[in-house]
Amino acid sequence: MTSQPPEPTDNEHEGENVNEAVLRRYLHKIEKAYQTGYSTEHTYRSSLKELLESLFPGVIATNEPKRIKCGAPDFILTKKQTPLGYIETKDISVSLDQTEHTNQMKRYLDSLANLILTDYLEFRWYVAGQHRVTARLAKIGVNNKLLPEAGGLEKVADLLQGFMVTQVPTVSNPKELATRMAALAQLIRSAIHLSFESEEGGGSLHTQMQGFRQVLLPDLTYEQFADMYAQTICYGLFAARCNCNDKPNVNFTREHAAFDIPKTNPFLRKMFGYIAGPDLDERIVWAVDDLAELLNRADMDAILKDFGRRTRQEDPVVHFYETFLAQYDPKLRELRGVYYTPEPVVSYMVRSVDYLLKNDFELPDGLADDTVLKAYSSDGKSSLQTHKVQILDPATGTATFLHSIIDLIYNSFKGNQGMWSSYVSEHLLPRLFGFELLMAPYTVAHSYGGYRQPALLWALSKQRKMDYQFSAW
Repeated sequence: MTSQPPEPTDNEHEGENVNEAVLRRYLHKIEKAYQTGYSTEHTYRSSLKELLESLFPGVIATNEPKRIKCGAPDFILTKKQTPLGYIETKDISVSLDQTEHTNQMKRYLDSLANLILTDYLEFRWYVAGQHRVTARLAKIGVNNKLLPEAGGLEKVADLLQGFMVTQVPTVSNPKELATRMAALAQLIRSAIHLSFESEEGGGSLHTQMQGFRQVLLPDLTYEQFADMYAQTICYGLFAARCNCNDKPNVNFTREHAAFDIPKTNPFLRKMFGYIAGPDLDERIVWAVDDLAELLNRADMDAILKDFGRRTRQEDPVVHFYETFLAQYDPKLRELRGVYYTPEPVVSYMVRSVDYLLKNDFELPDGLADDTVLKAYSSDGKSSLQTHKVQILDPATGTATFLHSIIDLIYNSFKGNQGMWSSYVSEHLLPRLFGFELLMAPYTVAHSYGGYRQPALLWALSKQRKMDYQFSAW
């Protein structure tokens, strides 16, 4: 039987700092477990958790088996609920060189900005997907004894210190943000899908899916729900982040999303109330919080300005979805035809329809026409009233056309703004309709609209209604 290594004492190595002493005790525990011959990757996790929480008071190293089964890294490190970084562990005998090239690590490197890969002896640190530094405590020697690396304690201590305090590079351009958001959306999608396949089943996510089936798609599958839910979370949080961009010194979290959904859409409001609350499924909460932190650190002024300059779009929040979907699922983008019409083209088409209504159909007010028709039943006992000019966008996306129509109609009220408030509720919203298959643009159409249409929001606020909704399904 292999003899056990002697317990290290605090004064065994003079001149050793506290962190190095903690690491030496950690290494002793790893060696003691390894020499039994019965240890596995899971055997060492408690020692690593103790090491991290001893070195960094106030930091919580969470190792949750339910999350791991659904695609989360082995350790998630947080401080006051803010994610600091992630650690993926492998058994001492597993090659980190091979692990580095697995699909699992590729997903992590694409989506997680601060990550360590370790076999409990060697630590490889990655920032924004790029390898930054490697440090090793020891190597395996004869008789399963660990041979300490020269300077290993100091190097690993420095690596862990850097890992904990690093400021993840701020995202400042649209392509990079879309790429990072898409990678996290893919992680969330995978985690949701695995949740339904796990022994515990979908849990609270199953209830959410039933809600989607009742309100939107009766034949919704688990795979479709996972995709729809992940996209909605990501783009809903993105829209919420843009909505609060003019609020200085605000630390953005997922809790903000619930306040940016209009009360007139109870389905979305309930969904984001759930996402923002304490009952969000623990198997995906880590990825959602990481997404919120990514958006919190993003330079949204630079991103929106740069996006608008590159695409010549007046409203980059709406059109950013095309960029996001190209990174998240390019095949879905092509299948659903997510190629947004440039706003100058939208404006031209809307103005052309308005012109035709005025000149060819002899409706002087064009798209603003408020004529109401009355149709009677065959027996003449009942009647139905409807507006003569109905407006339908059958593939509304983020409602760019509908919002452009609202802008055009509002401009026709110059000098008569006092009539605008009653017109909106009686003759505008009742005849605006839009259909959309994808959940994320549907969410944007409802959640971001009030910020794009201040005149419309003002009109309804005069009627003591602080939100608005045109009919978008």
